[in-house]
Amino acid sequence: MLDLLSGFVMELRQSGLPVSLTEHLDAADAMHHVNLDDRDELKYALGATLVKSNSHWRAFETAFEIYFALRRDSGPGDTQIENLEAWGEAGEKSFPGAGMGLPGQQGTGRGGGSGMTPQELAELLYQAIRSGNSGMLAMVARHAVDRFSGMEPGRPVGGTYYFYRTLRNLDLEGVLQRLMEEARHTAASSDGDALTALEERLMADAYKSRLDDLRKSIESEIRRRLVADRGAEALLRSVRTPLPEDIDVMHATRDELKALQVALHPLSRKLAVRLARKRRHQRRGPLDFRATVRRSLSTGGVPVEPKFRHPHPSKPEIFVVADISGSVASFARFTLLLVHAISSQFSKVRSFVFVDGIDEVTRFFEGADDPADAVRRINAEADVVWVDGHSDYGHALTVFNDRWGDEVTSKASILMLGDARNNYHASQAWVLAELQARARHVYWLNPEPMAYWGSGDSIIDEYGVHCEAVVECRTLRQLERFVGDLE
Repeated sequence: MLDLLSGFVMELRQSGLPVSLTEHLDAADAMHHVNLDDRDELKYALGATLVKSNSHWRAFETAFEIYFALRRDSGPGDTQIENLEAWGEAGEKSFPGAGMGLPGQQGTGRGGGSGMTPQELAELLYQAIRSGNSGMLAMVARHAVDRFSGMEPGRPVGGTYYFYRTLRNLDLEGVLQRLMEEARHTAASSDGDALTALEERLMADAYKSRLDDLRKSIESEIRRRLVADRGAEALLRSVRTPLPEDIDVMHATRDELKALQVALHPLSRKLAVRLARKRRHQRRGPLDFRATVRRSLSTGGVPVEPKFRHPHPSKPEIFVVADISGSVASFARFTLLLVHAISSQFSKVRSFVFVDGIDEVTRFFEGADDPADAVRRINAEADVVWVDGHSDYGHALTVFNDRWGDEVTSKASILMLGDARNNYHASQAWVLAELQARARHVYWLNPEPMAYWGSGDSIIDEYGVHCEAVVECRTLRQLERFVGDLE
């Protein structure tokens, strides 16, 4: 079991979860205090010791369900399944506790759904949902996968295909409709009163919950068979998804962008604390001779403990200049959100956005309770189009220098955000050289992979010579690392 845990921890690390040696040992210790045959108990024990962020739970759960797929529960449900399958093999007409009867049931034992006709399987499904019997639901899932999924050893097909193929043949909506009609008929025939709206909704919710349990059982059964056929490591490689902080912002789906938005808030708090601590514990200043002599009086004039003048570093001033054209809009949005979320760690934050025209948008963030509202206003109100609405870095930089260049001082750091794809316009790189001469630092954050830099209309090389650093910044993790190193 410890070897299995070691492999599982290695998979979590490959998925991006930060699992230390201490946490690995804590997980091993926790396994001595739980029932290893109870999957839920084992999962939550490992989760409590190995997962530190709510945004990492989904990746942990996926890895757990696959890595431990071949380990079945040995709870009450398994006894019910064994009894039910024994009943099927014996050809009996009832199952203890199920409250059902199936004519002519011919089972073939565990995994033998081919001996059950579609009509008999449909009736078994109906009775399982009606009674809420977990053992029967698990058996239905196993037989449904046998009959309808079409799984073949070695076939390179994803589990999603098998899952939806199985569900398509079960007609769960029809089962729900039949159950609700039966409930209405039973209520009307028993006391003559129809179900109230509340009663009907509660009953429908209960049936839907059981149908969800069936879907999970089918998914688990398909996963178990895929692991048995291909191995856990091979299956995990095909289904592994990046953590929110490792998602490529420029190519994120709508759901992934929502996950990024959620991950941004705790990230901003962590970064703010880190920046404050870094500034507070910066290296000590020069020797304070007078304080050292005064301190040595208590030791007879021997300077046992030297005293130093601690510097009081000023907070940096930040100018964020971001390309918000379509290709990099998502990246600019999250960078603006993060910088303004930790604005308390800077003496001043000024934001500028451009396409081929440029506009200062600091005013949208002032007094905004949620920086996301300011970003939405930027998209609607910022004046960033000069001619045709295609990126023109040279013109935007020239206008920035003419209008605000004199306000850039030796205390300021400039963050340029964009892919430097200039649509073959003039680069005007000399403007960036002038800004670099005035500013404390000039950084360029590029959301494109480094392999693409300088290709096509990318002129990042012309701008890069006038920057202290040009950083590939495609994910929140990379952005976090960069902002945490700001001085």
